[in-house]
Amino acid sequence: MRSVNRPTARARDLRRSMSGPEVILRSRLKRLRARGWHIRRQAPFRGYFLDFVCFARRLVIEVDGSQHAEEAQAVHDSVRDRVLAREGFETLRFWAGQVARDLDGVMDTIVLALERRPDFPTPAASPPAPLHKGEGKECA
Repeated sequence: MRSVNRPTARARDLRRSMSGPEVILRSRLKRLRARGWHIRRQAPFRGYFLDFVCFARRLVIEVDGSQHAEEAQAVHDSVRDRVLAREGFETLRFWAGQVARDLDGVMDTIVLALERRPDFPTPAASPPAPLHKGEGKECA
């Protein structure tokens, strides 16, 4: 039986519970792979789950249900955005209604942001770190 770590399981649960606008946006974002931009859905990063993220361009795309009715959520998002900014990420935030009403405009904003951001090295593109004793293959 394969064990699944908690962040991976939580990300899977979040992917299954996407709102209508998130589903529509996801299908459009998948088309950007043809341009070389891979955008992940509900990716865990530094203790947060990012709605959509392009690690190669360090761009986060958040879709919120409505303007923050709760102050606690606004504070949480503000702290997360500052953590991401220290890591070199830019965060674009859209309201679900905005995605539903103006998907083309939202996509134009996303594409412009992706085009102006440089490529950053990603863990997948970096050379693998040497294994330490007890990791990976058994050491002789």
